[in-house]
Order: sequence, then structure tokens, then C-alpha cells
Amino acid sequence: MALEYNIPTYLTLLRIALIPLLAGVYYLPWEHAHFVCTLIFMVAGFTDWLDGYLARKMGLETSFGAFLDPVADKLMVVIVLVLIVGSEANPYIALPSAIIVGREITIASLREWMAELGQRAHVKVSQLGKWKTSFQMLAITLLLYGEDLAGLPIKMMGYVLLYISAILTFWSMLNYLSAALTIIQKN
Repeated sequence: MALEYNIPTYLTLLRIALIPLLAGVYYLPWEHAHFVCTLIFMVAGFTDWLDGYLARKMGLETSFGAFLDPVADKLMVVIVLVLIVGSEANPYIALPSAIIVGREITIASLREWMAELGQRAHVKVSQLGKWKTSFQMLAITLLLYGEDLAGLPIKMMGYVLLYISAILTFWSMLNYLSAALTIIQKN
């Protein structure tokens, strides 16, 4: 089986390639490093939207792209959360980050197991999962930037949104686990 490469897949690969760039810039001893990291993260978020839009609009959806896209998203979120927690080691950021990372590992494993059972469709992305992702991306963007802007407490807003996304993350995990348990009990 040959891998299918197209514009959406290349955009997803670009998103993965941006991860080490973001991590490298994050640690630069430069006053604008976090601003540039924020821009890189925003570009990655835009490529996430764009690859999905193009895949659907142009009929370029592939099984490889369907696999790779959530991997790229999870890699970006988890690695950036690790960077943020590493530089702000406190329980207020570590707790919601641990919930988010733990959920991502749990659901990725659940999806793999359900695929082995031929039931992958029962753990596909839900609307709640899309809301969770939106809140995560916005929270991480604000936390990466971390400076007040036009009198707005950006970092505090990032904390609040991170907690909201952690709640949505936990809730979506319970939904996925419940759906999977229903299928497993029937088999």
C-alpha cells in the first residue's frame, strides 16, 4: 500500500516540522522568542484548519491523512504543554496539562484498540472534541505569548481557557470511553 501525498498531507507534515522549530525558538535567549513561538503555533493551527478544509473541499481525503492529522495535532499540543510546564513549574499549569496529555494518550490507545475490533467509527472525533481542541489551541496561544496586551491579562486568560479545555477534555474522554464500553459489552 503506497502512502498518498497531496496538499493537505504536505500541510500536516509541515505542522509536524514546525514542532522542533517552535521548541528551538522557545529556548532562545531572545526577548521576542515567545512572540515568535506564538506565531509559529498560530501558523500550525492555521495549517490544521487549512489541510482539513482542502481535503474536504477538493475531495483529497486519504486514510494516511486521516491518521496523520490527529497525530500532528497531539504532538503539537503535548510538546508545547511540556515546554510551558517546564518553564512554569507550578501545580496550576501542571494539573490541567496532565489531564490533557493523559486524555490524549488514553484516547489514542482506545482508538487503536477499537480499530483492532473493527469499531473505530465509534470513537471518531465528536463536536465536543472540536470544542476541546479550539479551547486548547486558544489557551496555548495565550500562554505562549504570556504578556499583557492592551491591558488584557493574556496569561491569566490562558490559564482560565486551559482549565476550561481540561474540563472539556475530561468530559470528551468520558464520552469516548462510554461509547467504547457500550460496543465492547455488545461483543
